[in-house]
Amino acid sequence: MEYKNGNRYVCNFLARSQSGALCQHLPADPIDACVVDAFFAAASPAELAELMHAKDARQQANDAFDRAEEQQIKRLRYQALLAERQYDRVDPDNRLIAAELERRWESSLRELRRAEEAFERRRAMQSQSDDLTLVDQNDFIDASSQLPAFWLRPDIEWGRKKALLRSLIDKVILQRVVRDRITIRIVWRRGEVTEREVEPRVHALSALSRGAEMEVRLIELAHQGLNDTEIAAKLTEEGFRSSRCSYVPVRTVQVVRQRNRVLRQSTPIRSYHLPGWLTVSELAMAADVSRSWIRHRIRRGVIKIQQNAYPNRVLFPDAAETIAAIQQLKSGLRQHLDFTQSATE
Repeated sequence: MEYKNGNRYVCNFLARSQSGALCQHLPADPIDACVVDAFFAAASPAELAELMHAKDARQQANDAFDRAEEQQIKRLRYQALLAERQYDRVDPDNRLIAAELERRWESSLRELRRAEEAFERRRAMQSQSDDLTLVDQNDFIDASSQLPAFWLRPDIEWGRKKALLRSLIDKVILQRVVRDRITIRIVWRRGEVTEREVEPRVHALSALSRGAEMEVRLIELAHQGLNDTEIAAKLTEEGFRSSRCSYVPVRTVQVVRQRNRVLRQSTPIRSYHLPGWLTVSELAMAADVSRSWIRHRIRRGVIKIQQNAYPNRVLFPDAAETIAAIQQLKSGLRQHLDFTQSATE
């Protein structure tokens, strides 16, 4: 465990023993939260009910196994008794046959003894029952309901909390699958294993394993006319996240959309459309440029326009030639455009 620059788990065995590089370092806080959540789930009343149900099923299986073993022991006893009778009846003068029957009898006795000892050992282990009495179960339920509040008490130091975790957990195995996903294997005292995953924070959207996929999807939704809030909700629903959160914030959508020069459409532009004319926003969307790109070139005189009957609005002829001219200007095929002759009332 390392506490410098934030709590983190560090695999430094090679670094200490062979002066090698660090194997990996993982953020501790999300891992600890996941392990504690699994501990609370294991100590819940619902888990107790599952445990009692599993113990009932195990007891039924043990009973069936006991009956099978008892039948096996009875069969071995009969075989040993039969071997003994055969040995007793043989003529002592027939030494070869007597020796073989004695060997079979001793072999039957050894097999019987092994089966009886195995049966007794298993019964002894079963007698050391850890079944909970009704009082124990009620105490467990009361304690489990108070456990979350106990965990949050400021006077409970971390050492006592770790001791509580170790009462049920044998060890925790961590592995970074990709940069933004860590696999956690919790090995419980009774041998069961629980696997979970956490998604730690990363430094940027590009560090997410699905970052590029999310950006493409975000632009696609923006072009469909969804606003930023709708896009954020849709991406979160589809399983995407931001570099710092487990969901997609609206601000992340805004940043990505603006970086890709995709204009926001809070209301449909065509609701203000004037027949025969294109506004700056409409022309920018049709020619795949930004509004600021067009306005900047108007201010510089690269694009010349003429005032029209709507003094507060810049209008362009609604024609394919207008869009083509803007695209040629963007690609460098043309150095300036003049719409003063065609922009009439």
